[in-house]
Amino acid sequence: MDRMKIIKRRLSMSLRSARPVDETLSELAEQINLEEPPPMVVCAVHPPASHSAPAFLRQYAGQLGRTALRRELERDRPYLSLHRTGSLGIVHENVKMGSDGESDQASGTSSDEVQSPVRVRMRNNHHRRISNEDINKRLSLPADIRLPEGYLEKFAMNSPPFDKPMSRRLRRASLSEIGFGKLETYIKLDKLGEGTYATVFKGRSKLTDNLVALKEIRLEHEEGAPCTAIREVSLLKDLKHANIVTLHDIIHTDKCLTLVFEYLEKDLKQYMDDCGSIMSVHNVKLFLFQLLRGLAYCHKRKVLHRDLKPQNLLINEKGELKLADFGLARAKSVPTKTYSNEVVTLWYRPPDVLLGSTEYSTPIDMWGVGCIFYEMVTGRPLFPGSTVEDELHLIFRILGEPQRCNEWDVHKRISAEDALRVPYFKSLGEQVQSLVDTASLFSIKEIQLHKDPGKRSAVYPESGERSGTTTRRFKQCL
Repeated sequence: MDRMKIIKRRLSMSLRSARPVDETLSELAEQINLEEPPPMVVCAVHPPASHSAPAFLRQYAGQLGRTALRRELERDRPYLSLHRTGSLGIVHENVKMGSDGESDQASGTSSDEVQSPVRVRMRNNHHRRISNEDINKRLSLPADIRLPEGYLEKFAMNSPPFDKPMSRRLRRASLSEIGFGKLETYIKLDKLGEGTYATVFKGRSKLTDNLVALKEIRLEHEEGAPCTAIREVSLLKDLKHANIVTLHDIIHTDKCLTLVFEYLEKDLKQYMDDCGSIMSVHNVKLFLFQLLRGLAYCHKRKVLHRDLKPQNLLINEKGELKLADFGLARAKSVPTKTYSNEVVTLWYRPPDVLLGSTEYSTPIDMWGVGCIFYEMVTGRPLFPGSTVEDELHLIFRILGEPQRCNEWDVHKRISAEDALRVPYFKSLGEQVQSLVDTASLFSIKEIQLHKDPGKRSAVYPESGERSGTTTRRFKQCL
C-alpha cells in the first residue's frame, strides 16, 4: 500500500499539475472507450482481456521502476505519452509528435499511424528531396541532360549521403542506368572522315539532344585496342579545359571502341580554306591565344601533345578553338625519359627531333605553334617538306644553319605560359589573363570574331589591324 502511494506521488509530480492521478487515468480510460480506432498502441506488452484500461495503466506504471508519465501541450489540447526506458515498447496516446522528435506536420504522417523504426530511419537519412542539379553535380553530368523516368527516386535510395564520397563501382552503375556506355544512346548521322585506325561520324545524343562526334576505333581480335586510343582516353579524362575537346563517353564492344566527343563544326585547316587563306589578323590573335591557353594547361600537367597541326585544332561557330587528337600525346615523367622521334606531322616537327633527338620536353609543341601562327597569317605552310632531309633543308634555308651545337637550344624557346603574356595580346584586355580554366575566351563581352577578308558570307565587324606587324612575331615560338 505504501508503495502505491509513492508511485502515485511521483506520477502526480511528473504531470506538473495538482490533479490526482486517479482522475487523470479515469479521463484517459473514458477517452479510450469513446474513440475509434483506439489511438493508444502498446508495443511488446498486451493487457489481459479481464483488466480494465485504468487497471492496466496502473499495473504498467508499477512494472516500470524508472518510467516518466509526461504531459505536453499542442494547440491548447493536453495529451499524455508514456515513454519507456526498459524493453517493453513505446506507448503513444493521441500521437502528435513522432518518436524522432518531429511533428506530424513536419513529417507528413497521420497522427493515427505508428511510426516504424525503418521509416523513421529513412526519413532521417533522406531528409531533403534530391533534384536534377544534385545528380548532375554528383556525377559531373551536363546541365541539359535528360534523366530517365523514375531515376531520381532510385538514385535517392541507392546513393550514399551527399557528404560522403561515392564509390567508383556505384558511380559506374549510376551512369550506366542513365544511358552512358551504351551504343543505342547515340544516333549516327554523317561520316566526317576516316583514318588508319578510326572512322569519325557526326551523331546525336539521346540524353541531351546535342550533336556529338563519334570516333569508332576498330579492334583487332589479337591486338585489342590501339595504344593511341588508350593514351587518348587516359589523358582526356583528366584534362578539363575550355580549349581542350571534351570526352563525353566511352563505349566498348567486341568489334570497336567508340569515343564520344563534343561536336565542333570544323578544324583550323577547313576554316582557312573557307576564307581563302586570308584571315583577319584579329581572328589570328584570338585563335593563337586560345591555342597557347590550352597548351599551357597541358604543359602544367606535364602532358606533351606531340601532334600540333591545323587539322587537330577544332573550331565551333562562336570561334572557340580546342585542342584535339591526343593519340600521340604523352604524360612526361620525372626524371626525364626518352621518347620516340617518329612524332609530329613532318611540316610541324622541330629540327632537333628531325635529327633524331629522343630527349625532348614541352618545347616540342612550341615549334608547332610558331609554324601554325605563320600559316594563319600568310595562308601557306612555313616548311612544307616532303621528306626529313627536305624539311631540314627548308628550315636551314629560312632560319640559317646553326654555327654552334647550342645555337638552337630548345630550352631558349618561349613557353606557352610566357607567350600568353607577350605585348602582342595586350589589345585583348586584362580580363583574358584571369579567366578560369573552364571559362571560354568569348565569355568576355568585348571579345568577338571579326570579318575575314577572304570570306564573303561571314557577318562580323571589320578588322582594323594590319598583318605586316603580325608576320614578324612568329619567330618568338621558333
